[in-house]
Amino acid sequence: MRNIILIGPMGAGKTTIGRLLANRLGWTFADSDREIEKRTGASIPLIFEIEGESGFRQREHDMLAELTAGKGVVLATGGGAVLRPENRQLLRDNGWVVYLYTPVERQFERTQHDTQRPLLQKGDRRATLERLMTERDPLYRETAHLVIETGGQAPRTMADRILAAWRQLDGNAPERR
Repeated sequence: MRNIILIGPMGAGKTTIGRLLANRLGWTFADSDREIEKRTGASIPLIFEIEGESGFRQREHDMLAELTAGKGVVLATGGGAVLRPENRQLLRDNGWVVYLYTPVERQFERTQHDTQRPLLQKGDRRATLERLMTERDPLYRETAHLVIETGGQAPRTMADRILAAWRQLDGNAPERR
């Protein structure tokens, strides 16, 4: 497997778990949203405000293509990365995709004070999270090679579970550092 790609809703722990995985494998870690912010010099909320969601989604697609072109990357994607069919195919073709399934209640707990997620800044946060999960869960499942429920487990435990599943598939996987 060239890369490990983490998908799932906001608040699933993709960044935290991704960093742990990359560290254990000695690979590079990348967060597609943070990379977009670094390259543009603008926050995701500002990009949404100026370019709208469609402008952001194009930037996201371009960044995903760049970040998955190499190998040895653990990539944490934004929650909406699976919305475009070409992104879903790109992710599946360029890595082992893990869906970090997180129930809406846990997403709500983890994001209730967050001011950096544009889709949660207007209206009822819980209702928005429920709507997004209804729309996106089938796309996450379609894209993923592995679905893993985050539940209340510690990020290190989640990283261990992902690495164990990956090693079963790839006998050449690097050992834990």
